Formats: sequence, C-alpha cells, structure tokens
Amino acid sequence: MAELVVGISDLKVTNNPEDSMVTYALGSCIAVAVYDPAAKVGGLLHFMLPDSTLDAVRAMETPAMFADTGIPLLFKSCYRLGADKRRMVVKVAGGASILDESNFFRIGQKNIMAMRKLFWNNNVLIDAEDTGKNVNRTVRLDVGTGKVWVKRAGGPMEEL
Repeated sequence: MAELVVGISDLKVTNNPEDSMVTYALGSCIAVAVYDPAAKVGGLLHFMLPDSTLDAVRAMETPAMFADTGIPLLFKSCYRLGADKRRMVVKVAGGASILDESNFFRIGQKNIMAMRKLFWNNNVLIDAEDTGKNVNRTVRLDVGTGKVWVKRAGGPMEEL
C-alpha cells in the first residue's frame, strides 16, 4: 500500500485502491476529501486561503493554495480518472483558529465560508465535516474503502 502525502497547497488523486492519502497539520487550512465509490477514485486537497484574487500569480502557479481554484481542480482531476460528480462523497476538516486567539483575521472561518459557498453554488453536499474550533488535525483517506479518518491534536484517529 502506498501512502501519498498531500502537502500544504497541494492535492493528489488516485484510482489505485491500495493507496491512502494523508495530510498533516491542518490549522486554519482545510482538507477536502472526495471519493467516488463506483469508480474507486479518491482525491485529497489541502488549501490555505479562501480566495485566489488575493494573489493571481500565485493562484496560477499553485491553484491548490486557494479554495476557489483548488476545489474545482480537485473535482476535475477526479473526473479525469472516471469519477462522477453525482456519486462523489465529500468530507472536510480544518478551518480552525489556532494562532489567532482573538479571532481577528478569521482565516479558518473565511476558508469554511468560501468552501461552503463554492459547494452550494455547484450543488455539492458535504457528507461529513469536522471544522472550526481551535485544534490541529490530520486527515487520511483510504482509497480502497473510501473511509476518511481525522486525528485531532492529542486525540485518537477517528472515522469522519
């Protein structure tokens, strides 16, 4: 079994049921895990910021950095491997307020809102989520089963 590590501002997709994908250290960032159970296609995105208009050049170079460019890229990459939007199971985690205790910048909240708005506008439902609060998270997607696991700082790995 191969473990594909998804870094910050990164995404991976695969149709190999032996693969699992993992992303670490989600603070205000959000992980979007998608899975098509019929095609056995899975994808994992780790985006940092809500809106690519903050830095158009960076968005061209690293589209997975932003919700509005990374999420469409994740879905399109899965479609190329045979996934169908109508069958996609979507699970999300992250969007915490870690270093911003006063909640002044609200990056985590802005990321959650941007993601939800994008899904709403594209008729995509979130099947499960673990967002907000003030804990770091690790997210793992097992492509063979489609199960998504979340580990909160100091806690056990739990199915989402």
